[in-house]
Amino acid sequence: MANVSYAIRDLAVVADQVARQGHKILYLNIGDPCTYDFATPPHMIEAAIKAMRDGFNGYGDSLGERSAVAAIRARAESNGFRNIQGIMVGFGSGEVIDHCLTALLNPGDNVLTPCPDYPLYGAVLGKISAVPNPYFLNEENNWQPDLEDIASRINPRTKAILLINPNNPTGAIYSRATLEGIAELARKHNLLILADEIYDQLIIDRDCEHISIAAIAPDLPVITFNGLSKAYLVPGWRIGWAVATGPGDSLKDYLEAVYKLLRARLSAPHPFMHAIAPALNGPQDHLAVVREKLRRRRDLTVEWAARTPRVSLTAPKGAFYAFPKLDIPEDDKLFVTELVQQQHVLCVHGSGFGQRPGTHHMRIVFLPPEELLHQAYGKITEFITQRY
Repeated sequence: MANVSYAIRDLAVVADQVARQGHKILYLNIGDPCTYDFATPPHMIEAAIKAMRDGFNGYGDSLGERSAVAAIRARAESNGFRNIQGIMVGFGSGEVIDHCLTALLNPGDNVLTPCPDYPLYGAVLGKISAVPNPYFLNEENNWQPDLEDIASRINPRTKAILLINPNNPTGAIYSRATLEGIAELARKHNLLILADEIYDQLIIDRDCEHISIAAIAPDLPVITFNGLSKAYLVPGWRIGWAVATGPGDSLKDYLEAVYKLLRARLSAPHPFMHAIAPALNGPQDHLAVVREKLRRRRDLTVEWAARTPRVSLTAPKGAFYAFPKLDIPEDDKLFVTELVQQQHVLCVHGSGFGQRPGTHHMRIVFLPPEELLHQAYGKITEFITQRY
């Protein structure tokens, strides 16, 4: 377990120690909309309750309840997916990510992972003795993947390339040109593409669109991860899925290995699977409200960064994260640790996600209401001005 870490939750241990001393913590570390003023759509709650009352409380189908799979397929097709070879529903997208990596890799194999990235991937790779092969995202180019850097890192044991789009922790949205360039590298080197698109409904820049790489590269094997947690405001339900697209002959044996792992764990939470079709096919009104709240809070965050010494920020365009650069002479883990100890604001150190050598960052979750963000940003500013 020495290779397994998870920066987001690990730092919360420090915050718990501070809270036990009687201090109120302002949490800017966890991407859980339900902690704040984002309400789960009522029709989804009603669907889950109805499923429980109708007796769907035992094990479900290992790959997903039928109406759920049909709804996921329909949504994928509406987003331009072709050559769909398989759909699997899991205990959150994290479970299907874990199984898809486990089925793909032998010890010593590597996956091209973005730097920075979401820490789950490194934790899973460490667990199975595979190797992260990090490629840089270019902060000077709106955090787009650096295609030259990706190409330089491919080696005989590289099995896949991971994209997180919209990106956690930067909030970047990848351009069509970037995605086409990545697809060409995968095509040339026979790589599986793993596309984490859990934030695809949370595009907060009005002039941006989300493009799925599966839609522009139907000839390539692509596994696209998504779920209900973020856009549909039920992270505690733990419902996620993967859609496999591309040539059936190259995916058949791999998918059967994934299915074996899914059958071994029996099923995702059965009654909550019955809320997938109502979520995807039912009213989507809540999304406009969510996006507008996030837009205001993103703008507030950008304005704060612009006027704060030693802070610079590439404005996020999607999701609900900001990844400001810190002009500080010390390690950013020490910075955020002492920030929570002294000002009781919890952020996550950029080094917990990966970053270019010599740079320092922190990840901010801008889900809280504006008044809480004002309070938290005031405390961070005070910490910086007093410290430096």
